[in-house]
Amino acid sequence: MKAFQLYILVINAIVVFASCRSTKKITTAMGKTDTIPTVIINNVPKVDSAALKMGILKKVQANKVECSWFAATKIKADYDDNSGDNNNFNVSIRLRKDSVIWVSLTKKVLGIDFEGLRILATKDSVKILNKQDKEIKYRSIAYLQEITKLPFDFSTLQDLILGNPIFFTDNIVSYKYYEDKVQALSIGNLFKHLITVDTTNNNILHNKLDDVDITKNRTCDITFSNYENKNSRIFSTDRNITVTEKSKLDIHLNFKQYSFNEPQTFPFTIPKSYTVK
Repeated sequence: MKAFQLYILVINAIVVFASCRSTKKITTAMGKTDTIPTVIINNVPKVDSAALKMGILKKVQANKVECSWFAATKIKADYDDNSGDNNNFNVSIRLRKDSVIWVSLTKKVLGIDFEGLRILATKDSVKILNKQDKEIKYRSIAYLQEITKLPFDFSTLQDLILGNPIFFTDNIVSYKYYEDKVQALSIGNLFKHLITVDTTNNNILHNKLDDVDITKNRTCDITFSNYENKNSRIFSTDRNITVTEKSKLDIHLNFKQYSFNEPQTFPFTIPKSYTVK
């Protein structure tokens, strides 16, 4: 895989929803297809829908990961783009809240780990060090919006890495309670976001993003599992992502080692021999 293609893949994988656009319909957990899931609340007379919606929003935000520093090593990423090639690589991430995100990609070749890309993002810039082709790219943070076609900024990327929900608004248009979970649909200016939350512990189980524009034909689906409580933070260590448009891309991310609030460095040395692109 060429370096730039790998970079695009990692942005999609790590930020999970970044390349999601839309499908025409949302499929509910009951297997019923509709643009808006039907609200069914049994045996609850005179329901205060505003209070219920506020309760759902509180559940969505209950386990939001907040930290000053974050680091993860040995993130195993496997992907299948239906081309017949099943690929895998390792990702390392370092993050300082609202300041810096550092990413390194390595792939094992003949039993040896080779670093192919190193990425450094701040609130207003992105640097991409392509060690395979000996190139350095300098871009504004708007570059992420260009390649993803999304209103993508540093804060959104930060939330995605930490596993926090994005593009979920307080405009909840429908919801449904089950025995141990709640499913809610919010609609923003650009996206419909169907979210499923475990009501026993407020863990997010599933997200589905679709474009409000039904003429588009792309969607992103992600499942969170294997939650761990580390330093009083609830963190999903396994994430399965499916991105579909004309083709289908399946990605699995597994966080092996990670830490919160341990100060990090962000090494990013640019060799003089590298070409500026």
